[in-house]
Amino acid sequence: MCKQLVAAMVIVTALGSVAAALAAPEPAEPRRQTSWQLYLTSREAFELKMARKAEVLFVDVRDPIEIMFTGFTDVVDVNVPYMLANRERWNDGKSVFLMERNADFAPAIARALAARGLDKSAPIILMCRSGGTRGAPSAKALEGKGYAEVYVVVDGFEGGTVKHGERKNWRLKNGWKNAGLPWSYTLDPDKMYRPR
Repeated sequence: MCKQLVAAMVIVTALGSVAAALAAPEPAEPRRQTSWQLYLTSREAFELKMARKAEVLFVDVRDPIEIMFTGFTDVVDVNVPYMLANRERWNDGKSVFLMERNADFAPAIARALAARGLDKSAPIILMCRSGGTRGAPSAKALEGKGYAEVYVVVDGFEGGTVKHGERKNWRLKNGWKNAGLPWSYTLDPDKMYRPR
């Protein structure tokens, strides 16, 4: 019994150390900040998920169409897009389909937790392409709904763009893919968002 208690204490201490070591700096821009003030780099998100496995809900908040062309990691538990492309409306300013907020976002997060036997006290990791446009806004959509621990990944799946040189504007700076973390262009249909 004493050996089991010591082993349990070692595991709890190790998990606490992992969580304490994970802390990307708070983004300077207020629109990228959340009330939880919990930020991770993509490498830290990977480490947290690997350390705590099924205790953490890891969510890709990108549109499934975007994922289809840019790739995915099977480390993610579920895809719940914060924004969806509306193929019936056009954004003239950007020459793309208009992106609209997914009204099912918060309910889909609740369903994803319940499907895994987790409650609102479970850590949730939210990750978008670059860490800025949808990461913090998706977390803000969960504010005031009783969630205890919502992390935003600050560098995203594809990272930031290079500002100079022949590869200017390519997403080659930081991020999940550029860190050499697990990546594939084969999608798991069971993890992809499907509108209800």
